[in-house]
Amino acid sequence: MSIKDNLKVIKESLPSHVQLVAVSKTKPIADIEEAYAAGQRVFGENKIQEMTAKQEVLPKDIEWHMIGHIQRNKVKYMAEYVALIHGVDSLKLLKEINKQAKKHNRVIPCLLQIHIAEEDTKFGFDENDLSELIASNDIKQLANVKIVGLMGMATFTDNSQQIRKEFKQLKSLFEKTKLTFPDLSQLSMGMSGDYKIAIEEGSTMIRVGSSIFGSRN
Repeated sequence: MSIKDNLKVIKESLPSHVQLVAVSKTKPIADIEEAYAAGQRVFGENKIQEMTAKQEVLPKDIEWHMIGHIQRNKVKYMAEYVALIHGVDSLKLLKEINKQAKKHNRVIPCLLQIHIAEEDTKFGFDENDLSELIASNDIKQLANVKIVGLMGMATFTDNSQQIRKEFKQLKSLFEKTKLTFPDLSQLSMGMSGDYKIAIEEGSTMIRVGSSIFGSRN
């Protein structure tokens, strides 16, 4: 099936409140152009330099989401244009995003990444870190970032019960955090393999790559 057909199938299965982020990392410009021609406007990349190179040559109405782990020294390359940063996993990173956003007179929307998986390879805050961050004065000082939601990745497993349990956990944390941050609106969870479960558990944003563009090498 073509990229256009894949997109159509996925979009038709999504509730209206769920946003599709097409994960275009490692994919050529031509693939993104094909998805763009089919009406997709939101793309996710996991390397800032690759995203910036694509952003420079592709249409300006594309919303670029940074979905990978972020090195602080690279934030400056995307501060001018990035639409949403998914993987904010430390106060230090938040401060750097704030600093770079200020230079461009922007407020950059961010998601706080929460560690819900059983693997140690995933990044993110645990529940205690999150509570501390939210209660801290530091976060109130950052005028050029806006926390708009939470993001998390489930354990890479075929056990759908476990995946569901982890997404449920993130959803309840989202509701709890909303009491302090009433503006929270986005819950980014779910990828090609598990997005249907994620949507059932309350996701508002899914990150799908291989189901649109085909598998990566």
